[in-house]
Amino acid sequence: MAAVTIHEGGKRSIHPGSGRRKTPVVGKGRQLDDRALVEVANLLDGRSRQRDLLIEHLHLLQDTYRCLHARHLHALAEVMRLPMVEVFEVASFYAHFDIVMDGEPAPAEMTVRVCDSLTCAMMGGETLKKTLQAQADRSRVRVVRAPCMGRCDTAPVAEVGHAFVDHATVESVTQAIDQGHTHVQIADYRDLADYRADGGYALLEACRKGERSADDVAGELKGSGLRGLGGAGFPAGLKWEIIRKQRKPRLLAVNADEGEPGTFKDRYYLERDPHRFLEGTLIAAWACAIEDIYIYVRDEYPGVIEILVREIAALQARGLDGGVRLHLRRGAGAYICGEESAMLESLEGKRGLPRHKPPFPTEVGLFGKPTLAHNVETLYWVRDILEKGRDWFASEGRHGRKGLRSFSVSGRVKEPGVKLAPAGITIAELIEEYCGGMADGHRFKAYLPGGASGGILPASMDDVPLDFDTLQEHDCFIGSAAIVVLSDKDSMREAALNLMHFFEDESCGQCTPCRNGTEKAVRLMQAETWDADLLGELSRTMMDASICGLGQAAPNPVLSVLKHFPDEVR
Repeated sequence: MAAVTIHEGGKRSIHPGSGRRKTPVVGKGRQLDDRALVEVANLLDGRSRQRDLLIEHLHLLQDTYRCLHARHLHALAEVMRLPMVEVFEVASFYAHFDIVMDGEPAPAEMTVRVCDSLTCAMMGGETLKKTLQAQADRSRVRVVRAPCMGRCDTAPVAEVGHAFVDHATVESVTQAIDQGHTHVQIADYRDLADYRADGGYALLEACRKGERSADDVAGELKGSGLRGLGGAGFPAGLKWEIIRKQRKPRLLAVNADEGEPGTFKDRYYLERDPHRFLEGTLIAAWACAIEDIYIYVRDEYPGVIEILVREIAALQARGLDGGVRLHLRRGAGAYICGEESAMLESLEGKRGLPRHKPPFPTEVGLFGKPTLAHNVETLYWVRDILEKGRDWFASEGRHGRKGLRSFSVSGRVKEPGVKLAPAGITIAELIEEYCGGMADGHRFKAYLPGGASGGILPASMDDVPLDFDTLQEHDCFIGSAAIVVLSDKDSMREAALNLMHFFEDESCGQCTPCRNGTEKAVRLMQAETWDADLLGELSRTMMDASICGLGQAAPNPVLSVLKHFPDEVR
């Protein structure tokens, strides 16, 4: 067991399992709580104290005590040999950490989160939250808002503890609370045995045996036209070529932090066929001579995290990892960490603040090493493309486009969900052919082609091909292909305001144009009549001067409403 020895005069010796510190520590200034020091040292017994594990250790404390007591933060800083201010800054940056100052009561035993992002708001999420707050026994239950949980196809959504309530009602959430349904739910999925029975990992083994060359594999991926499906759309094969020219050691960072309102495709694939993703990930590591893989999963996906923990252990037990080290890391409720460089900062145990570019991650990435950064779905398609050939993937598509797209569709359609459809399909075709048409009693009015930041288009523009490079001329973009369908029952003013509230809450605060711009935009949009000139000027400033895509894209919904629905904001 780790131990803390209290010496005469208040000196302390920490003896963690790692033997990291052997010399006595003399408390100066803020006094350590001896009991908290023992609790933290014992909790971390046998665990590494390396700097990049700070967020993991904060999760451990939060899971154990339901919150982060200030005394535990102080003790954690001592045990990890970090400045207290650094520990506090990281803990306070992420929404899923609850800091409680000494002397304050801990949060209620049970936390209920109600999603307030666009689709859930359209389906009555705000009324649900207020009713639950009014009825809750606050000594036992606290009800709070939450941004998108990645379950937009089952809106409105609530989370009771770590259990989700889809199509939530006051009755169903109350029942979950009363019955204690708070634990992680695991979906039915293809485990390692099922995946192997269907030929899984045969391709990876063939690559390692030399039956496929790394050059051929990278070339096949490049020839397929596969692009980054997290939103940026950078050609995947070209990224492999670039990273293969960089110095060693190289790293692979996988972005499974899809926090864009309206997006849930990565969760869909990981909950059903995790090994198809894992095999693609290991093939990428083999082709690019990478020995360490870091998978960053959003904290809102506890089921996915549990599945990956199980299945990574299973493939390691079978030796299928080939000596490649897989590190699973858990986010903590920060949309900004879906941005590539902010994810890298978070993986290093820091606040998720986007980096200035250049240098780009392929040159200076995670821990300063060349890093191949990929989205989950991009890696998910690697096996299929290599088995079926580049022409198979490239042959799919409509209206002159190539490839397949996984559209996350939510809103006013009969059959929301993940729809695997040809790239370049139009919204009219997508709704009718894949979603069963509009929901009863709703007439198509508008749609978001690329989630919260992708802009809003009117129903009259239902013939625009949905793909990379087809929407920019309309001041929109496809991003991660999150489609939210709105009807004549929805207010464009309220939709845009909901999205700007989201950006205001999720701005990391690093740069003034985004931090102050989103806040100012919300106030201007709350006016009865929008000041189009002032909003336009503010939007240009945010788009031109913000560090990353959050501030640069946040004005898109505002400008779309001003352009296509001016009568609603006059």
